[in-house]
Amino acid sequence: MAFSFSRGPYPSTRLRRTRGQAWARELVCEHRLTPQDLIWPLFVLPGKTAAEPIASLPGVHRHCIDDILKQIEAAVAAGIPAVALFPVTPADLKSDDGDEATNPDNLICTAARAIRERFGDSIGLVCDVALDPYTTHGQDGLLRQGQVVNDETVAVLCRQSVLQAEAGASIIAPSDMMDGRIGAIRRALDAAGHERVMIMSYAAKYASAFYGPFRDAVGSAGNLGKGDKKTYQMQPSSSDEAMHEVALDLQEGADIVMVKPGLPYLDIVRRIKSEFAVPTAVYQVSGEYAMLAAAAERGWLDRQACMLESLLAFRRAGADMILTYFALEAAQALAS
Repeated sequence: MAFSFSRGPYPSTRLRRTRGQAWARELVCEHRLTPQDLIWPLFVLPGKTAAEPIASLPGVHRHCIDDILKQIEAAVAAGIPAVALFPVTPADLKSDDGDEATNPDNLICTAARAIRERFGDSIGLVCDVALDPYTTHGQDGLLRQGQVVNDETVAVLCRQSVLQAEAGASIIAPSDMMDGRIGAIRRALDAAGHERVMIMSYAAKYASAFYGPFRDAVGSAGNLGKGDKKTYQMQPSSSDEAMHEVALDLQEGADIVMVKPGLPYLDIVRRIKSEFAVPTAVYQVSGEYAMLAAAAERGWLDRQACMLESLLAFRRAGADMILTYFALEAAQALAS
């Protein structure tokens, strides 16, 4: 529809009219950010140790299970609907084949059971599915002759997913980027009686330089060394391929699709939402958080203002939910 403009006194259209008062800005607001849009990633430590600060993620800590329960109490109080768990696996439990991933008493399964016992179904529990926290080489899959093998890895991911569902996961989140794993995991969950458990697929996960602090947090950076994940994660130059990945994952049974990283890939979020109109998540990854937090520490940025602006950008691009280390802080700021 073309606009027609009157020939009256200039300017007849003044967009500043709707910006002039706070109540008017609220009425014409196009996108909103609420605590209900947020998912809080949490790092789980074994034992009863005190919370450990993560140097490359200022303000973020690793927590033992008792502390995780306290963090979730705060999340529930702030209106955050879900948390995502990532394990800090001790070095002596890592192996070439990542066998600890399929231990029913591993850290994630133990934490999930404790969370369900304390909170029931009052909060969503997202559990990461991949082998990198459990492998001595830091790759997301099994290595055979120096190569990450696809189908053997998928078989392990299926067992890992079922165990997590049995422990209380409400959302299984495969972050590995193996081909065909969504369909295989869906069939495995259904066969085990977990047809109500959702799958949040890391559908468009890029081989990004922004993951460094996360690998520090879970202790996989040293295992990966100078290796990379470019044979299974996507090239940052790819856009159409992301649509292909999303289409395949939806066809295989994904309930939610995710883009990772976030701010450098807002165009991908927008394309997915426009082309598929499905529940879409985005992960504001560790490097994004660290940049904002470090700049704020030096007084170069207003931490709260930039935090909320960056999160609103995800909503504007089309994201329905945002995984962010700012979740609790943002939720509390939005409520104030």
